[in-house]
Amino acid sequence: MPRMRRQAGRLKDVPVDGEKKVLLAAPRGYCAGVDRAVVAVEKALDRFGAPVYVRKQIVHNVHVVRTLEKMGAIFVDEVDEVPEGANVVFSAHGVSPAVVQAADDRGLHAIDATCPLVTKVHREAVRFAKQDMEILLIGHTGHEEVEGTSGEAPDHITIVNSPDDVDSLEVKDPERLVWLSQTTLSVDETMETVRRLREKFPKLQDPPSDDICYATQNRQVAIKKIAPNADLVIVVGSSNSSNSVRLKEVALEYGAKAAYRVDFASEVKQEWLDGVRTVGVTSGASVPEVLVQELLDDLADAGYADVQATVTAEEDLVFSLPKELRQDANGKRDARALGGRVR
Repeated sequence: MPRMRRQAGRLKDVPVDGEKKVLLAAPRGYCAGVDRAVVAVEKALDRFGAPVYVRKQIVHNVHVVRTLEKMGAIFVDEVDEVPEGANVVFSAHGVSPAVVQAADDRGLHAIDATCPLVTKVHREAVRFAKQDMEILLIGHTGHEEVEGTSGEAPDHITIVNSPDDVDSLEVKDPERLVWLSQTTLSVDETMETVRRLREKFPKLQDPPSDDICYATQNRQVAIKKIAPNADLVIVVGSSNSSNSVRLKEVALEYGAKAAYRVDFASEVKQEWLDGVRTVGVTSGASVPEVLVQELLDDLADAGYADVQATVTAEEDLVFSLPKELRQDANGKRDARALGGRVR
């Protein structure tokens, strides 16, 4: 991702009581699923040429979407906006079978960039529906991932938006219940929802593994460690990025005196830094590192040049590319075609 044009010296170095420093969360930024999806669009453009159409935002980040648009990607809300026979990429958040069928009906060449962890939840939904289980899907109504998962088994899924939804929830058979979740939620809030569901429905079954993405959990763990020691936490991420919004909430819940979410460093206000000695910095799972580095540059202008990494996990997973993009036009296999571990 390219750098933005930075206005050096926009933030002023105003003295505070004590030494200024930045606590920089690690891990932060791109997860394996986001990286796979963005690379998929880039390689589709290289392989097939512009334009390549993308249903919804490939990932929830303004800078990423704008950059891919400049490269020749065209973002649409639905596949009926894509010319017949064109190439279309499904976003990292996944789509329902109805969307897949609609693309096929228009003769579109579909490339599925759904995060494999979201695909796992889809498969669980299908399997539980075949067992005639009622599925309580913990997630946010209207979120693309929830719409995609719900579409896999619409007659078996009920969405639970928050712990407060549980009191009014009615089910067909409390003996045949299982819960699944959106992958980008707050771990704490999801577990509270599950706790309250289990109080009301003691026979509630768990999925075979935790649905919340490892990257979402890792980023929340890192900010939990930073927050008690931060006068201010700045989260880089877009407003429609569920995991970015959760990071700001988690920072406040775990002791940060103040927390803000920004798309770009240029949105940071001078008054946020009044009396601040320690700034915590992190970014959502759909945020390119260049945006964090621009924030660190601006903070350095304001006297926060001492950057200390707070490392709570190491991430080295790379997901395989969609099968259509594992070779170039000459049949040469891409170096990261099948994914794996990067050491």
